[in-house]
Amino acid sequence: MRTVTEFPNAVRDIEHTWIEMADGTRLAARIWLPEDAMRHPVPAIFEYIPYRKRDSIRLRDETMHPYFAGHGYAAVRVDLRGSGDSEGVLRDEYLEQELDDGVEVIRWLAAQDWCDGSVGMIGISWGGFNGLQIAAMRPPALHAIVTVCSSDDRYADDVHHMGGCLLGDNLSWASVMFAYNALPPDPAVVGERWREMWRARLDGSGLWLEKWLRHQRRDAYWRHGSICEDYGAVGCPVMAVSGWADGYSNAVFRLLANLDVPRRGLVGPWGHKYPHLGVPGPAIGFLQECVRWWDRWLKDVPNGVEDEPALCAWMQASAPPTARYAHRPGRWVAEPSWPSPRVREQAFALAPGRLLPEGEGPDEVVTVQSPLTVGLFAGKWCSYAAGPDLAHDQRQEDGGALVFDGEPLAADLEILGAPVLELDVAADRPSELIDVRPSDRGPARQAQRVTYGLLNLTHRASPRFPEPLEPGRFYRVEVKLNDIAQGFPAGHRLRLALSSSYWPLAWPPPAPTRLSVRTKGARLRLPVRPATSDDAASAPFGPPEGATPERRVPLTPGHHNWLVHRDLAADASTLEVVNDHGTFRIPEIDLVVEHDTREWYRSVGDDFTSACGETRTTRNLTRGDWAIRTTTRTLLTSTATDFRVRAELDAWEGETRVHAQSWDERIPRDHV
Repeated sequence: MRTVTEFPNAVRDIEHTWIEMADGTRLAARIWLPEDAMRHPVPAIFEYIPYRKRDSIRLRDETMHPYFAGHGYAAVRVDLRGSGDSEGVLRDEYLEQELDDGVEVIRWLAAQDWCDGSVGMIGISWGGFNGLQIAAMRPPALHAIVTVCSSDDRYADDVHHMGGCLLGDNLSWASVMFAYNALPPDPAVVGERWREMWRARLDGSGLWLEKWLRHQRRDAYWRHGSICEDYGAVGCPVMAVSGWADGYSNAVFRLLANLDVPRRGLVGPWGHKYPHLGVPGPAIGFLQECVRWWDRWLKDVPNGVEDEPALCAWMQASAPPTARYAHRPGRWVAEPSWPSPRVREQAFALAPGRLLPEGEGPDEVVTVQSPLTVGLFAGKWCSYAAGPDLAHDQRQEDGGALVFDGEPLAADLEILGAPVLELDVAADRPSELIDVRPSDRGPARQAQRVTYGLLNLTHRASPRFPEPLEPGRFYRVEVKLNDIAQGFPAGHRLRLALSSSYWPLAWPPPAPTRLSVRTKGARLRLPVRPATSDDAASAPFGPPEGATPERRVPLTPGHHNWLVHRDLAADASTLEVVNDHGTFRIPEIDLVVEHDTREWYRSVGDDFTSACGETRTTRNLTRGDWAIRTTTRTLLTSTATDFRVRAELDAWEGETRVHAQSWDERIPRDHV
């Protein structure tokens, strides 16, 4: 990323401001203003997240928000109630209180002397979610949003579930927030009340994983905050952004298809990152695109944004499979609308071991009972680009799957959108999942996973009202795979693999199950997009830019890795995830920060009740004699009938342990 040091406007940084809510609770904000904003008021850009503006993502904030201020906007970063330096206790995601607070903040921003009354929201992940949700509440001053790596459907397409299957990321994400919620505010900001505020958080935030596991179907808990319940509630322009390595790319396509406001979609090769910091590359000049978006909808500058293509997507070229890419080869393509009339469906039929280019497969039944270890090389549901967390060569998975190989392609093939597999399937037990994954096989016969889909077969008719399977009975099902843009060169083969396990990406069913698939009538439907003459002009982005952040002094290096351990004597397997951020010092606030997280996903043989996920996190904050340490541990296991959650939270001030709490909860499995 190129750092920019000179802007059209000089920038003033206000390190801390209180924004008081109607109930007297104060939210902490950091504000960057154009220096002349008091004389010439400007629109405000608002980011609203729980990730500690003071220290945790300070560096990231400083690349983005001063950039907006330098281009004539008031940029405002607010810690959610109960997070960072804000007062209160954060008890869950997207509660009504959070959204109501957000509406109040927008009202406060619009009333400031330096604001002209127009407000926009930007956010990635949590901030992308609440941006959509607050837009659906229609606060009058909110005139546009940019939502990055977010979802319109909290059940079907979030970190918790996929196709009715419980995701492994549900545990790891709950553990991230468990650790965040245990940290205190900064005494340099809140004064002597810091200890009182800290104890309220330690006592009151709770164990979110336990809350989430009590909602295993699409009930009212998940429908709250899911704007897909009423797309028409959103009344302002929306730019929706994600990446193919992110977990949230599907939402971009649904928002384009269902919103009735000016909208734009952008999907690159990136993981869970803002695109100017995007990995895998290429990163792009995303902040320039945001400024153009804000100029059009907050300043009414006639720059033609609304006339540009509805969707810009990175068409990924074939590449050897690896768990980490620095750069994905490909090119930008654009569509004037979505769904695109240029995308046509091409169907493939199934025969035992073969993928047929057309027609109908023979009337045969093929079966599979996948080992529990199928999934060790699946990567993470959502890549955070913190380590080698992408899918590896799928040949290591396909030995435990039903595999259908196509003939070498006679011509190049490119797809854009969501593949769908429809088939008749039966199981020999009442509960089962199916994993569907097409791969690109080149001359070296490696298998690069292109996309994938999961379906809990008890959710085949409804995610709200799951029903057990009748063993041996065939059911017609559709499995929608994640949207993707991917090219397959002539001479390459398309492979389709089906498995009955994908652990630890998805929590395994209660017992090993044999799936039976009828080849007759099975169809893999691909959204084929022909290359067009105007694709060569679809390179609309400048180089990545950002403001110059303050210094961060590394003290000990970080370390990121994914390790697969196989104990052949015990027939035990472990996926170990190392996410050590090291130790660094922030000189401007004289604070030393340390953050280390480890995860283990274990199983033994084909004992499906042996699946175990464990996370441990240590966080340290130090300034002079002030030293804080928190440790969290979460352990998730299951029997055939129940989940069991055990967790521990410990907090130290100096060498004194000031808080110790443990949980041990059993939660019935509900068709999972």
